[in-house]
Amino acid sequence: MLIAALQTVSTPRVDENLDHARRLIAQAADAGAKLVGLPEYFCLMGLSDRDKLAVAEVPGDGPIQAMLSEAARSHGLWIIGGTLPLRTGSPDRALNASCVFAPDGTLAARYDKMHLFRYDNGRENFDEGRVLQAGSEPVTFEAEGLRVGLSICYDLRFPELYRAMMSPPCDLLAVPAAFTHTTGHAHWELLLRARAVENQCYVIAPAQGGLHENGRRTFGHSLIVDPWGEVLAMREEGEGVVVATLDPARIAQVRMQLPALTHRQPRWIAA
Repeated sequence: MLIAALQTVSTPRVDENLDHARRLIAQAADAGAKLVGLPEYFCLMGLSDRDKLAVAEVPGDGPIQAMLSEAARSHGLWIIGGTLPLRTGSPDRALNASCVFAPDGTLAARYDKMHLFRYDNGRENFDEGRVLQAGSEPVTFEAEGLRVGLSICYDLRFPELYRAMMSPPCDLLAVPAAFTHTTGHAHWELLLRARAVENQCYVIAPAQGGLHENGRRTFGHSLIVDPWGEVLAMREEGEGVVVATLDPARIAQVRMQLPALTHRQPRWIAA
C-alpha cells in the first residue's frame, strides 16, 4: 500500500488551511496513495492558544470534519485527519482529536491526545493544558487488512502508549505532529525511528514545517519509517507530500529475523 504524509505550514484561517489540505490530499491521491495523514493542527495554527476554542466542532459535525469526510469519499482513500479541536462540556477546554475517515467517508476511528505538551526553556513557553482536555484511551483501527495505531505529537515521548497498542501488533503507527523547531531538531527523527524499531512496524509522521504567522517555527521533517528504522522518505520544510510503500512482507521479514515482540516478558505486558 502506498501511504502519504502531508506537510503543511498552517495559518490562523481555517478556510485557507482546508483549501491547502484538499489540494495536498488530491496530490497524494493522484500519486496513488491509499492512506494519507495530515499534521497536527492542520486546520488552524492560531495566534493564541484560545483560538482553538472558537473553532472547536461538535463531534460528528462541522466544516473541518465535513471536509475530511468528503475528501476521503471523493478520492476513495483513508484519511488520518491530523488533529482538530472538538468541544467538551467546558467552554474553556477542547479535545485535540485525530479523526480517521474511511474511503466511503464514514468516521472509522477517533483518538483524543492523551499527553499534553508543556515546555519552557526561558525563550519559548508552551502549555497545552491551558485550553486542552487530555484523552484517556489508546485507539487502533483496521484499514485494508492493516492494524493502525493512533497517537499525536508529544505522545511520541511515551513508549508505553505504543506498547499498549501492540497486542496484537500494529502494522503502522501514525504520529501527526507540530513539533517545535527546538525540540524537533533534538529528538524528532530519533524518537520516530525508535518507535518503529521497538514495535517492528511502519511509522507515518505528517508534520507542520515552517514559520507560522503567530511567530512559531515548527520543525517539519515529515517522514515515513520502515520496521527496521530506515527513513524511506522525508520532506524537511514547507508544504508538500511524502510518499512511501508499506509492505507487509517487510514487516513479516523483520519480525521473523528478530522476533523481539515475542520475547517480551508477560509480567510487563498490560492486560
